Amino acid sequence: MSEHSNTDQLTFQNPVTRFPSISPPEQHQPEPGLDQKLIPQTDRGQHSYRGTGRLMGRKALITGADSGIGAAVAIAFAREGADVALSYLPSEDPDAEEIKEIIEQSGQRAILLPGDISDREFCEQLVEQAVEQLGGLDALVNNAGRQIAVEDIADLSDEQWTNTYETNIHAMYRIARAAVKHMPAGSTIVNTTSIQAYKPSTHLLDYASTKAAINNFSKGLAQALAPKGIRVNAVAPGPIWTPLQVSDGQPKEALPEFGKDTPLGRAGQPTELAPAYVFLTSPESSYVIGETLNVNGGTPSP
Repeated sequence: MSEHSNTDQLTFQNPVTRFPSISPPEQHQPEPGLDQKLIPQTDRGQHSYRGTGRLMGRKALITGADSGIGAAVAIAFAREGADVALSYLPSEDPDAEEIKEIIEQSGQRAILLPGDISDREFCEQLVEQAVEQLGGLDALVNNAGRQIAVEDIADLSDEQWTNTYETNIHAMYRIARAAVKHMPAGSTIVNTTSIQAYKPSTHLLDYASTKAAINNFSKGLAQALAPKGIRVNAVAPGPIWTPLQVSDGQPKEALPEFGKDTPLGRAGQPTELAPAYVFLTSPESSYVIGETLNVNGGTPSP
């Protein structure tokens, strides 16, 4: 067998070893956590994602865009030619500033829109600000999520249950409702659900049930908006290494083995999610509506 060229090495890679199998040390960050303080660091595609112009001229709003999956999607969208409005909590500003700089180095505009999407009024303000500063809106990625592990349902408070639902599903509905008024035919909405929608962990009852709701919401909204030429789909990540995991998203003792129970034997990196969002936002997926695209390292799912 002949040796692969440098180009072959970029396009033909073993998914088991393409990214390292990490064993994160036990660590803690206050919610919501920062990528900059995560050990080990995540790969958000900042050094590797190469665009091909698939989103040229698009105007996108991405929630939870400061770190993890949202940041990887923001970088990929920019490298594909889109201008991006970044929604995130004010405490995540250090990460957001870093992503803004990466986007601008890619030759695209980055709009910073800090605020709490669990606040009903902010959801509408967020969309209006994005439309005004981007000069329109034709792509929405509802990615922000809240995940706090609680081992015993007796310790799962009404406050946590309500806050998780406000952030994960209520905000998604409010932002989508506000965005659709501005979206022309050809626009797209991609929502982030999870493998937890199908295989709920006992310590993530509130989080997992919101993800099942997101699946259902996405399929229903997709049917409602299809006649208007607006496509709605979802992406269901598996175990992805992000700050969510260390800000009480997982039990601390579980972190060293995080993701190792997948068929690939490792956790995913945020940049491995980005192509799914690009595909569902690009015209290449024009006949894909109401789909949930699983990106989970091989775990069987519907």
